[in-house]
Formats: sequence, structure tokens, C-alpha cells
Amino acid sequence: MPATLDRPPHSSAAETAGSRSANGRAAAKGVKLGPTQCFIDGQWVDAASGKTFETLNPATEEVIAKVAEGDAEDINRAASAARKAFDDGPWRTMDARDRGRLLYKLADLVEDNLDDLARLEVLDNGKPIGEAKSADLPLVIDCLRYYAGWADKIHGSTVPIRGNHFCYLRKEPVGVAGQIIPWNFPLLMASWKWGPALAAGCTIVMKPAEQTPLSCLRLAELAQEAGFPDGVINVVPGFGPTAGQGILDNPQIDKVAFTGSTSVGKHVMREAANSMKRVTLELGGKSPNIIFADADLKQAAAGAFVGLFLNQGQACCAGSRILVEEPVYDEMVETLTNMASSRKVGDPFDEATEQGPQISKEQFDTIMAYVESGKSEGATLKTGGSRYGDKGYFIEPTVFTDVQDDMKIAREEIFGPVMQVQKFTDVEDVVRRGNTTNYGLAAAVYTRDVAKAHKAAAALRAGTVWVNCYDVFDAAAPFGGFKESGIGRELGEAALSNYLESKTVTMSLD
Repeated sequence: MPATLDRPPHSSAAETAGSRSANGRAAAKGVKLGPTQCFIDGQWVDAASGKTFETLNPATEEVIAKVAEGDAEDINRAASAARKAFDDGPWRTMDARDRGRLLYKLADLVEDNLDDLARLEVLDNGKPIGEAKSADLPLVIDCLRYYAGWADKIHGSTVPIRGNHFCYLRKEPVGVAGQIIPWNFPLLMASWKWGPALAAGCTIVMKPAEQTPLSCLRLAELAQEAGFPDGVINVVPGFGPTAGQGILDNPQIDKVAFTGSTSVGKHVMREAANSMKRVTLELGGKSPNIIFADADLKQAAAGAFVGLFLNQGQACCAGSRILVEEPVYDEMVETLTNMASSRKVGDPFDEATEQGPQISKEQFDTIMAYVESGKSEGATLKTGGSRYGDKGYFIEPTVFTDVQDDMKIAREEIFGPVMQVQKFTDVEDVVRRGNTTNYGLAAAVYTRDVAKAHKAAAALRAGTVWVNCYDVFDAAAPFGGFKESGIGRELGEAALSNYLESKTVTMSLD
């Protein structure tokens, strides 16, 4: 599995001293770091190899902490613990309401520690503190409580079949779930994976992204405090080619759930086929955001803006292709350009900050290469397009106009704060243009015409279509993609099926 960040150097005495200094600065900001080891079978343990890696603060480029560098051996230890907890332990046979009670307890503990968790997320990820506290953490809590409520409501059915037989269907947990999550919403992605898996009765081996392991490890600590039995939840930080590949190769793991890029998702699918692991994938996107001339333009501009710039543009469902009907195109360009140029970029711990740094130097360089591509291919740079400041991975909010469908910035996922505004004149043609992509994760339509909205929503090939809004998430509403944007759905009742097998039982009544 390709790594998403060049492997940092291993520990040394000098580096450890530097890490202590960074830890001191983290403490000065009121951040409680929490554990940095692997969490396996209810124990905090070093990696089997003894190796560690650095996690960096993207706002300062300073080392936050040394984290255990798990590999295939650590995954195997975690998988063995999860296998035992599933096959022999209390989890699978525990009363479903008791499983739900533990999920409720975990949600309560997250709520009790909301400020600390938000600050830890900001330190490791760089997202603005206001965003973490008002969006990420409330959604985490809601997700855990939603699936806590589902735990005792998973049931089968009876089937009338021919003959003197009694036939019924059972819904049973798939077993040990290997889960690999990305760096853009670390706590939220953990909750999206843990919630349905635990409610279904599965046990877990999770690999958080190497860029952002700290909040997931802290969540495991809270799960232990909530009373989850040993081995039910295991967290192994590490890199894709070692720890991630270890999940795909391990025969004790029954299912793999991956959120990340489409290219790595294809690798996951190929490798999982070797042992016929069940697979769900939530992958990339290049989502069209269609603004008709009859829309509420203030509402449309606000939706388009958050749809692209949320989380520094680092969102798989970002509305990155803004298609505006010609009569209002110039007005919309002016509005969006003014909004972008006045956006406050800076220290993510400042409550007034609206945009923090990108996650890493690698991501920063990738985004800046796309900016250069847009300029070289003839798009008009209206604002931004440069590094912000001289420390940290900050990029100015950027807006391109005069963008053509065949330009690289219009075709490929940028995953950064780079907005492209395109013009359309033909209402029928704009949906075709919206669908001209290998992706199909999300889309949006802005119009006051209800019939037009429903017609466009039906025609757009995307797993989620927002109408007169963007980035509206709820634990009850399924989320996932068409085409190369993934397989299966996160959230809602639909996500439970990712972690369940259906068993038919037929009994003779003779």
C-alpha cells in the first residue's frame, strides 16, 4: 500500500530531546497529548520492532511526539487479540443492549473531554479549533450515540418456504474488522468505522493515518475507560506498506474498511481478494456544484464556499467543480473571490481563524503543483495561489476562473483550498458535464425551482446530492460513492450491512 508521507527518521537521543521541547510547547497551548504506543488487547505496548516515528504539527513544522511504528507483527498481535475477543471472549455473545450501553458510555466520555480532544485534533491535523469544536466533535458524539441505539435492533426475519419447514434468517457479525482511516477527519472517521462495527458485534483492528495518530489513540484510551473488554478495540499506528498491508494480508481479519484515495482503494481491493475479505471503500471525488440563475445567490455562494474550503479543502466530497449559469456567473465569481480573499488564515488555535495549514509538506507541494498547472493551462487566477507565511504548510485561499473541462484542475482531485468556477449555458448539458468524471461521491444543486432540483438530483451520478446546501451530514444519512468513489455506504442503517453476514436456517417440522 503506497505511503502517503515519506517515512520520517527513527528515534535518536537528539530527536527525543527535540520532541520534549515540542511537547512543552504543546502543553503551553493546553493540549494533553495522551498515549503514543500501540493499543493491543487492552494494553499499551511498544511496537514489536521498537521503532517510533514523528508526528508533526503542520502549523509549525515542529515535532509533537514520537509514536510507536507498528508493522505486520503488531497487526498480527492485534488481530489475534481481536480474533480471541470475537471467538472466545464476551463481545459477540454479549447482550446487544450491553454493547449499546458501552457505546453510549464512550460517547459520554467524548463529550466530557470535547475541548481536550478538539485541541489534540487541531495540534495533529491543523484544522481550526472552532471547526473542530463545532463540527467534528459533535458529529463524533452523535455517530457513537446513533449506533449505540442500533445495537439491540439488528435482527433477522422468517421466510415462508415450500414444504413442512421453518426457515429464518439471522444477521451475524462478520468477525474481525480491519479498518484504515485517513488524516483529514481523524476522530470523525474513527467514529464512522467504530460505531457500526461495534454495534454489529465485530471486533476491530484499526490503523490511523501516520500523519494524525494521536486522537485515535486517545479515543482508544477512552474506550478502555468506558469498559470495552480487552481485545475488542485495537489500534496500531504505522505506515501503509507495513501496518496497512499487514491488515490486508492477515488471515485472521475477515473484513477491511478503508477510507482514502481511489488509487490506494484499488490496491486494497486487489489485495483483499487474496483471502476474500469483505471490502468497503470510501474514496475520492471531484464533485460538481451546480448553481442555476434562479438560485438564492447568497445561499449558493455560502454553500459553494464551505463546500470547497471546509477543512482547508481536504475533504473527499469537496464541491470542487463549481458550475454557474451564465447570467449570474460574473456576480458569483466576484462574490466568491471576495469571500476567499477575506478569509482569515493562520494559527488554528485562534478562535478567529477560518483556515489552517495543509496536513503535510507532501500535500502542500501537491496542491501548489496544481495551482501552477491551472496557470500554465490558461485558467485565470483571481486570488490566492501562493504560500501564506513562512512557517507551516499554509496556502492562500485560491480561486480560478475561465476553467475548461479538460484542464487538469477540473479533472483531478486537488484536495486543497483551490476553487474552480466554470460557466454553463445549457441546463441539460450541465448535468452531463457534472457526470463526466470517474468519480461519483457527491454533488449539489442550487435552484428555487423544485422540479428542476429533483430532476437534476435524479440525473446526477453521485452517492449524495445536496440541494440548496452543502456538507450537511447526519449519522442517520448514508454516505458513499458511485463509480470510482467507493463501494458500500458509511453511516445510517446501511453501514451496519458492512459488518454483518446473513445466515439462512431451515428446520424440518416433520
